[in-house]
Amino acid sequence: MQLDKIVNYHKALADPTRMRILILLSEGELTGQTLAEKLCLSPATITHHAAKLRAVSLIHERRDKNAIYFSLDRYFLKQYESSLQSILAQPSESSTTAEKELETMEEKNERLKQSVLRNFMTADGKLKHIPAQLKKKRIVLEHLAEQLEDGRKYTEKELNTFIQQYHADFATIRREFIMHAYLYREKEVYERNPREMWERWETLS
Repeated sequence: MQLDKIVNYHKALADPTRMRILILLSEGELTGQTLAEKLCLSPATITHHAAKLRAVSLIHERRDKNAIYFSLDRYFLKQYESSLQSILAQPSESSTTAEKELETMEEKNERLKQSVLRNFMTADGKLKHIPAQLKKKRIVLEHLAEQLEDGRKYTEKELNTFIQQYHADFATIRREFIMHAYLYREKEVYERNPREMWERWETLS
């Protein structure tokens, strides 16, 4: 993991409120409102600190109706911990080793992503079929979600039309978009969630 990422990670932790948020989330998922009540802070303050933690991948966000739920991203917690231990164990080679480790992980993920898209997408961009394996399914869903316009609100009919460009089973894909936090729905209106809220396939084994 790159040194600047580790530095930013420690900067994000260098605040008592953010540490308290992580401690509370270590016990399980909580809404922003619950965190605000437990810490005697305003929801806006929680949102501010959550953004700092999310920026370094320490927490997940998911939206359910009008509530935003937060949870720890234990995958990246382990990544930061192991990367720091590696740097301290081999200080003379820390920078080079850290860069190589990050590149190796990113290259591996990119190779997997491209392989899945080649296997499940046709040359003209159609989805052959929905993957059964969760990791591969998320890769495909992420690819399709990236084609949606950021900030645009879609009616259900518009969303169905969009999905049908790629696959006939729009109802299943629409449901999967919601289940895996790629889209937010309110009163039959759909909007793409911020990328930070999407469920990451990289964390799956």
